[in-house]
Amino acid sequence: MKLLRLVIAFVCSTNLLYAQDDLLGELSKQDSLASFPVTATFKSTRIVNGHSVETMKKNHLDFRISHRFGRLNSGAYQLFGLDQATMRMGFEYGITDRFMVGVGRSTSQKVYDFFGKHKLLQQSTGARNMPVSVTLFGGMGIATVNRELEFQDKIYYSAQVLIARKFGERFSLQLSPSYLHRNRPEIAGDEKILLAMGIGGRYKLSKRVSLNGEYFYTAREKNTVTAPYHDSMSFGVDIETGGHVFQLHFTNSLGMIEKQFIGETTGSWGKGDIHYGFNISRTFSFDKKSKREAAN
Repeated sequence: MKLLRLVIAFVCSTNLLYAQDDLLGELSKQDSLASFPVTATFKSTRIVNGHSVETMKKNHLDFRISHRFGRLNSGAYQLFGLDQATMRMGFEYGITDRFMVGVGRSTSQKVYDFFGKHKLLQQSTGARNMPVSVTLFGGMGIATVNRELEFQDKIYYSAQVLIARKFGERFSLQLSPSYLHRNRPEIAGDEKILLAMGIGGRYKLSKRVSLNGEYFYTAREKNTVTAPYHDSMSFGVDIETGGHVFQLHFTNSLGMIEKQFIGETTGSWGKGDIHYGFNISRTFSFDKKSKREAAN
């Protein structure tokens, strides 16, 4: 009887070990077939002025207020630019987790702008290894400051392919090939169609604070007509506080839409034509499921 019990115990323990090995094997097999998306390449839908690859989540609304003050070299009488201010107010809404739309209004040139963004590819690791995230951007706007112009002369169009990669937990880099078409440029003789290449980056200092920077090189003929325009360059700090994201920065661009900072930047860093500015982003959720989970 003792021998029989030992044999039964040995057989049972062997089967248990085989079952555990099979279970671990299945789990390892599932892990090898899984894909893991890379998230939070940037903290906001903007790097500074330019759009990032990020899109709003489904049924989430972002209320965004942006300010640009006057030039720092304007002197003490203008309180180094703080006496002057330009702003843009906008709303951005996630139709799906990958597609969002937005609308805004700027005091500069009294522009109404509209845009859409679609995340075509998501950076991921695992079975489906995607090295970069790719987001398509398309926008248009209407500058209403000059009532004497025909309606079609007030319109501009812009398109971008936003390509970004997150290198580890701290550093992200993005390239932004850009196309800008203005039916009527602000300066006679300026080019209607402009091509530009933007580069932007983010470096995390902590869980909620990061350094951001971007530069847009605009391919245009440098002559006396377009001499007032310069390439846009900006540096700043992002601070995330729960539902808010504060972006504080310095830039040579007064405008906050593609028409203005890509095509019409008049400030020069070398001459001290630098504007202090900020973006404030507040996100609201209209997802009933998320609200129920938060309540529980």
